[in-house]
Amino acid sequence: MSMFKPSILTLALTAAGLNSFVVYAAEEDQKTKNDNVEVIEVKGFRGSVVESINTKRFTPEVVESISAEDIGKLPDSSIAESIARLPGLTAQRLDGRASRVSVRGFSENESATTFNGREQVSIGDNRGVEFDLYPSEIMSGVTVYKTPSAGIEAEGIAGVIDMQTVKPLSKGEQVIMFNGQYEQTGFDKLNPDGDDKGFRGTVSYIDQFADDTIGVAFAYNTMSSPNQEKRWNSWGYPEQDVGDETYSILGGAKPFVRSSTLERDTAMLVIEAAPTERLNMTFDALYVDFSDEKILRGIEVPFAWGQGTRDESSFVIDQESGFITSAVTEGQRVVVRNDFEERKAELTQFGFNAKYDINDDWSVEFDISRSEVERQIWSIESYSGTGRGDANGVADTIGYEFDGGNTGAQFTHNLDYSDYDLIQLGGPLSWGASAALNNKYGLNGTDYQNTAQDGFINAPEINDELSTLKLAASKVLDNAYISRVSFGVSYRDREKSKVSEGYFMTLKDFSLSNPGMLSIPEQYRLGSASLDFIGMGNMVAYDTNGLVNDGYYSLLQESLTDQKHLTRSWTVQEEVTALFAQADINAEIGSIPVTGNVGVRYVKTEQSSQGFEASNVDGLVQAIPTDISHDYSHFLPSINLSFAIDEEQTVRFGAAKTISRARLDEMNASIETSYNSAQPDENGNNWSVTGGNAELEPKEATGFDLSYENYFHEEGYFAAALFYKDINQWIFDDTYFVDLTGKVNPATGEVPDNPTATRRGKVNGGGGDLWGYELSLTLPFTMFSESLDGFGLIASHTGVEQDIKDQNGNEFELPGLSDQIDSLTVYFERNGFQARTSMRKRSDFKGDVYGPGFATQQVDIKGETIWDAQIGYDFSEGGVESLDGLSVTFQVQNITEEPFTSLQGDNALQVRDYQDYGRTFLLGFSYKL
Repeated sequence: MSMFKPSILTLALTAAGLNSFVVYAAEEDQKTKNDNVEVIEVKGFRGSVVESINTKRFTPEVVESISAEDIGKLPDSSIAESIARLPGLTAQRLDGRASRVSVRGFSENESATTFNGREQVSIGDNRGVEFDLYPSEIMSGVTVYKTPSAGIEAEGIAGVIDMQTVKPLSKGEQVIMFNGQYEQTGFDKLNPDGDDKGFRGTVSYIDQFADDTIGVAFAYNTMSSPNQEKRWNSWGYPEQDVGDETYSILGGAKPFVRSSTLERDTAMLVIEAAPTERLNMTFDALYVDFSDEKILRGIEVPFAWGQGTRDESSFVIDQESGFITSAVTEGQRVVVRNDFEERKAELTQFGFNAKYDINDDWSVEFDISRSEVERQIWSIESYSGTGRGDANGVADTIGYEFDGGNTGAQFTHNLDYSDYDLIQLGGPLSWGASAALNNKYGLNGTDYQNTAQDGFINAPEINDELSTLKLAASKVLDNAYISRVSFGVSYRDREKSKVSEGYFMTLKDFSLSNPGMLSIPEQYRLGSASLDFIGMGNMVAYDTNGLVNDGYYSLLQESLTDQKHLTRSWTVQEEVTALFAQADINAEIGSIPVTGNVGVRYVKTEQSSQGFEASNVDGLVQAIPTDISHDYSHFLPSINLSFAIDEEQTVRFGAAKTISRARLDEMNASIETSYNSAQPDENGNNWSVTGGNAELEPKEATGFDLSYENYFHEEGYFAAALFYKDINQWIFDDTYFVDLTGKVNPATGEVPDNPTATRRGKVNGGGGDLWGYELSLTLPFTMFSESLDGFGLIASHTGVEQDIKDQNGNEFELPGLSDQIDSLTVYFERNGFQARTSMRKRSDFKGDVYGPGFATQQVDIKGETIWDAQIGYDFSEGGVESLDGLSVTFQVQNITEEPFTSLQGDNALQVRDYQDYGRTFLLGFSYKL
């Protein structure tokens, strides 16, 4: 039996990342061996499965991939949902949409994301990419590199996720396509001014000119996607003494209903030119205009942390958990919330790549790119109630009861919160404890002290810029072991900045002589929103954004009296210079062909950060600019080997040293200093310092992969993989000491006798092990019977374990790590008819969410199982000539209405968040000229 051994051309194309050509090159190799080979063209979803299998089979590294037969034909409506079904990968939902992707137990911050091989900027505070920014309609595929090679231009311990656009010259034909999709949420409008219907549309064009030496691909996508949520959110669970025992009780809750609309306009352009057989040039551009508008209405219900009186006779106690599952409070006042949030982002990206074959042996490559994203958030909280301050207005008797699940609590109440005569604008609780507010409004009495806060606005901004340059060369060798050597240099210059700000809102007519509330003006009344899902009935609904825009509130910067905004504001720069050398292997050991690569990457990093040293003197913030620089370097060797046991079976081995750079919000130069002259801390220090650490270095790990792959059918394969990461440096919280000799106490203007400060922040250290296994199967049922042609399944299971300790020997759980990940897709596609159902499942994990002031915080998130389904019909494949080119689809997402649930602590009853998104229905069409 002759054994398939990829040619030098195949290896060269594969190593260069030209996956769209790999299958063709492999077929050409086979044809040279057997001119009578039958080529069966498989289209649609099955075609994308075949292309994905071939990418995995012929890429030197350990990879997973998803492919689209044509631009705009990825099987999922979101690129993140498609990625999350790959073996070893999963996603965390953000507002009901798959967004942040975890690879093999590591969070999104430990993997790099590239677009056509170039590292990506992000709209969040950190490096992790939120994939819902990228529409699936503009992508031709995604490849996830689980093992690196020296030539990959990004670093990540978990891996590298590369999104790819189409190459128009490789398409070989003109394509004009229109896609449209109607969207409907499972919930009716939860807010009277919300949306429950949406639309997305795409037009794409691919063509070739000048005797196929110039190719053009263009795509424009517009989307208005609604999303709705019923959300239970707790303040926390303090302790409550009952007799001689202590139990946990609900501190308070902030449930609400949310209606949001994600609007996104995207334009993509690719121009490819091959004026000669030796020269190929590609220019690509991407523009994304992203806006996510949210309307949130709910009632904040204080309980143990309120001013009411708790009736101990009403307590129902779960003795096993030590939790008071039901209670009643009397004389309680609530805060009725009508909030509005708008998150805007604009991404622009340009890239140019040129490859030139000097001769049959030598080739050179030049690549340059520039990308930038700007993000602004405008998040308004508007307060209303029955009276201003803690002791004014009508109080209520409120009870709660937890049902024993993770759904939060149901409330009982007596007041009608939809009564516009009862509920008025103004701060019903004394939350405005700001020196700036009290000084401005002269609130020196006791009745209305700290009551001038009638709302709040969070307004953080992000700007992320990245420029890259790469020069590389390669030489084909006539060698029994090495088929090609490549080497090069690359440079990346990244600058990311964040500006944090907040504004106190006070009714414009408010003063000490006029401290009352304001009846909601008629023109801003929108009826009511239902909170029946938590038992609170209806509540008033009004146009908060309209009130703010029309000048009903005065705004006062919180940063005048609260230094946290300065410690959350920063700029971080990184200049990364890399040298790499790689040898592609094409050899035989005995009769077994061995392919792969071995290489080394030297990475030199110069980082700097500018921020502020903030302190509070007499209630006002003082700031000193800071500027800290640091540099470091790494040698990152890697090896990837594939042993072709026969035409179907392959064994792979990979080993590499990898790094993941520190989170940007942790490696900034902004700090807060304070001096407590009255009482030293537990370390005997009066000075304390908290904030970022601009000298943080990357996390480091050495990884090993071993896998067995059996490609038993053109549409099927089985793979089993083992992976291991030896983590020799991570980033943890720590307390240590710093010397502040000569530093002046800003409150007194004097230098204290003890210059030692207690510093709390992130440090490098610790380490441990992470290991796991992956099982994946793609099985066409035609193997069992010809009558089952078109049926098939795709399944995977991943198990992950870890043993990580911080620098003090304490156990540490990696963010994003689910110890079990499963995915399943069952499909049928034949004669134009298409149907599939997909499941993705993950166990409990720690994940990052946005906390107060849009600061990132980590919470315990419950595992989830999400089912989607799709049916469709392609009239071309069905032989309907009059409708040639038309296909229609219908999808249901989140069929089982799986919620997003996070807990506070180990007690399953103490729910932090319960978010119910309902189902989503999508009806779409695609028409190809």
